[in-house]
Amino acid sequence: MKSSRRNGALAGMKLMVAGLTLAWCGLLAADDPLRAAVDGDHRSAAFSERDGFRHPYETLSFFKVEPAMTVVEIWPAGGWYTEILAPYLKDEGVYYAAHFSADAGADYYRISLEGFKEKTAADPALYGEVKLVAFDPENGLLGVPEGSADRVLTFRNVHNWSNQKSDHLAFRAFFDALKPGGILGVVEHRANPGTPFERMVKTGYMTEAYVIGLAEAAGFKFLEKSEINANPLDTTDHPNGVWTLPPVRRGQLDPEKYNAIGESDRMTLKFRKPE
Repeated sequence: MKSSRRNGALAGMKLMVAGLTLAWCGLLAADDPLRAAVDGDHRSAAFSERDGFRHPYETLSFFKVEPAMTVVEIWPAGGWYTEILAPYLKDEGVYYAAHFSADAGADYYRISLEGFKEKTAADPALYGEVKLVAFDPENGLLGVPEGSADRVLTFRNVHNWSNQKSDHLAFRAFFDALKPGGILGVVEHRANPGTPFERMVKTGYMTEAYVIGLAEAAGFKFLEKSEINANPLDTTDHPNGVWTLPPVRRGQLDPEKYNAIGESDRMTLKFRKPE
């Protein structure tokens, strides 16, 4: 009898502790909407499993993204950050997804844009407030009102614009879109210092000095950098450039070796448009 009562009491205590834990987690989520967006069940498993390499909570915190801001994400592709930014900004802020232009021509751009449209249309409760606009770097066109954005963010895209010889136009478009005092946040694959430009665009790895130079030439002031997205295992000298590594794995070379390295070493840079 005593043993039965003791077991019952222990079971009751475990349930109470579990209930308190859930309640505490709920309070934490309410107090930290960014954490709630990053940890939400709405995120696809294929995306959330990349968090260990991309550190979205730490990255967006470093860029000081807040729920009531107007935020422009440049070339969101399949919507990896959209799954976080759209719900985070839905109630108080504005989220612009500056995607590929519909007449960009390349099959990859067209397929990516259509996939993004299908993704957002499938869940209007989550993505109904997303403002889909075009970004055409070769013509310096960004479909956002000038001086309207608190934040412009881009993740792993600079090498594409450099390859197209449109990187200077791209950064000037970001500058124009931001309010005075607004922040540009850049995450990009990082090359070793002194890497020649031709090798940068071939491998997809850019030097910090080159990216900082682009931003400063557009009028930005460099504020600081973070090692949030650094990966010391990445030597940057892979046969198929950065695309040798996960998640692309171009050529499917030596899975054990490249999966052990993980995703690329990345710079995380923050700039401000002067007031």
